[in-house]
Amino acid sequence: MREELAKKTIAELSNLIKSGEISPVEVTKSVIERTDKYDKLINSYISRNDQQALEVAKQAEKEIHEGVYKGSLHGIPLALKDIFYFENENVTMGSKIHKDFVPEYDATVVTKLKNAGAVFTGKLNMHEYAYGGTTNNEHFGACHNPWNLDRIPGGSSGGSGAAIAADLTIATLGTDTAGSIRIPAAACGTVGLKPTHGLVSKYGVFPLSWSLDHVGPLTKTVEDAAIMLENIVGYDENDATSVKVPMVKYTEYLTGNIRGKIIAIEEDFFFHNIDSGVESLVRKSIKLLEEMGAKIEIVKMPSLKYSEYAEFMTFMAESAAIHKQNLLNRPQDFGKEIKFSLQLANTASATDYIQAQQIRKLMAEDFAQVYKKADVLIAPTLPMVLPNIGEETVNINGIENGLTDSSIRLTAPVDLVGLPSISVPCGFNEGMPVSFQIMGPAFKEQEILNMAFAYEKTNPMNGRKPDLDRQLVK
Repeated sequence: MREELAKKTIAELSNLIKSGEISPVEVTKSVIERTDKYDKLINSYISRNDQQALEVAKQAEKEIHEGVYKGSLHGIPLALKDIFYFENENVTMGSKIHKDFVPEYDATVVTKLKNAGAVFTGKLNMHEYAYGGTTNNEHFGACHNPWNLDRIPGGSSGGSGAAIAADLTIATLGTDTAGSIRIPAAACGTVGLKPTHGLVSKYGVFPLSWSLDHVGPLTKTVEDAAIMLENIVGYDENDATSVKVPMVKYTEYLTGNIRGKIIAIEEDFFFHNIDSGVESLVRKSIKLLEEMGAKIEIVKMPSLKYSEYAEFMTFMAESAAIHKQNLLNRPQDFGKEIKFSLQLANTASATDYIQAQQIRKLMAEDFAQVYKKADVLIAPTLPMVLPNIGEETVNINGIENGLTDSSIRLTAPVDLVGLPSISVPCGFNEGMPVSFQIMGPAFKEQEILNMAFAYEKTNPMNGRKPDLDRQLVK
């Protein structure tokens, strides 16, 4: 029984914990034992807090027994991407330069999760400084995709996507600058939600790009994503980008009723140069939503053709500023890949950056026009199945394409305009998960969550999970 607990969702476990049928200690032990057994294959953790986690779980058990139940996350084991500050704990950002860094305060989202009674089992592997999409970390080792250990799990939150898929944590948080929540979610067959810019505080989260960074959940189900989001939203005066908006109980919007909802489809950009197997699954998924009562609206978004330029110039310029001193004083301590990327980033000019911001305004106008006609916009999350570890290109319909450009091409536009997007799995291609993303208007997370929830009820994955025991024997 205990072994199975790690495989359950927040929603399932919270009901059992609240009723007293199981204890937070049992759940935490289940996650720890499963991580002991399988993470040697996956390398999803950078560091673990087993003993501390058990102590917090015991405290949660005591509180719940005494009638102090804090909500759905009380006693739930979580592990976070190693980019979120924990007071008096080592936080590395997946780097050598910060390998001994110990923050003096918690990230705002960490404080919120602690107040909700969550149990932290450790910190998850990531691409160095979140600057890449493979999680081939030169300092802590490559993270492997649980569905096929030869494949990358995506990035930069690769450890988060892999740990959720392998049931090595019940839920997690990642960061998304060009797709770093949704890409690993898609690669690993999990749910990944990038909220509206400003909805979730970034205070105490090491930056990659100030104007593009977002914080959001990776989970096993859409309902769990809604639960996590409810626990981390809120205005924070410590974050200059934080926005005051009314609080929403997202789980109350998960009805599955999408009759009359209008789905926008943009063909020229979002369905251009897509692997045929991926495209087939995504279009089949859209057809299912249409059969549930949604309507399709074909739209044009001409500014999207400039989005890759705008994305690269923005995060190159901002990341160059963030890492300027370390690149000057400690260049040898960066991994080879990020050192090269940062040197390239320093070539971005003020003109490039200003032009990129003008493109972002044009894109915001195009998205605004779409949402005058439609409730959501749907597209593939990734245009292809991600490659093996160490490969730099991907094959899309017989043509070799650059891995980085291909990985972020479809996810980056909503980072540029700060709008919400959720990635949900929709089947398998070449034995690997495929996903599509549902994008919505600002602060309308409830719309995209309910659309995703409706689709998830069709059981597109047929209950399939990575066969880690078979891979353990190899």
